[in-house]
Amino acid sequence: MQDRVLTVTDLQVRRAGATVVDGVSFTLAPETDTALVGPNGAGKSSLLQALLGILPHRRGEVRILGAPLGPRGELPAAVRQQLAYLPQSLSLGNRFPVSVREFVGLGWDPPGPRLPWSGGSERRAAVAAALTKTDSADLADRSLGDLSTGQLKRVLLAFCVVRPRRLLLLDEAQAGLDPLAAEQFHQLLYQLRRSEGWTILQVSHDLEMVRRTSDRVLCLNRTLRCSGTPDHALSAAQLELVYGRGWVPYHHHHHPPGAATPPR
Repeated sequence: MQDRVLTVTDLQVRRAGATVVDGVSFTLAPETDTALVGPNGAGKSSLLQALLGILPHRRGEVRILGAPLGPRGELPAAVRQQLAYLPQSLSLGNRFPVSVREFVGLGWDPPGPRLPWSGGSERRAAVAAALTKTDSADLADRSLGDLSTGQLKRVLLAFCVVRPRRLLLLDEAQAGLDPLAAEQFHQLLYQLRRSEGWTILQVSHDLEMVRRTSDRVLCLNRTLRCSGTPDHALSAAQLELVYGRGWVPYHHHHHPPGAATPPR
């Protein structure tokens, strides 16, 4: 087993002529959950996009499962397939002509050209199992564009779990959910983390949730200002270094009474 799922060394990313991430280095150990926090405009989403190869990096090195990520996102297909991404939002029209079953099936297919909706019994079984694991089996024949935000988030998790993955990147994946739905999403995410052996890197503004659920926190404001356990990185002194004086903590939601806390 790789002793590091992700290694980032001296990474610099530029966007629209400006440096948005500069000199960032960190590693992710297997089956850990790391939160990426910082103010708006700190470069958090740009960093995730660079790790995905969507945004080219100008300097530094990224290694995913030991394989180097090329400056324009080049990555071996076998490694790429072990990487999954949940965006903050997915804009779909009400007439988006893809069923949930068809969409989740795309997560099974290897990268590269393929016939749409192709596959055999193994693929069908994997899709059915993924929908069951994410409490989405009843949505299989629904159009993706007809789902509620909460339903769509579960289906995105099904897309991630339909084939074994090692690294899951989330960009404010709970955005748009009400407090109860956000708590349910996190419970499902951490059940899957344990059963699937995922390593997670997630952007979050919800410092309360980060404190309860993360193993490690990276505090970003263009550069990496601090990192460590939640107790260390989310201390008032460290947060002032990241957010500046007069910062006000953002609470996405409150923990509903009686809800279980996912284990670290």
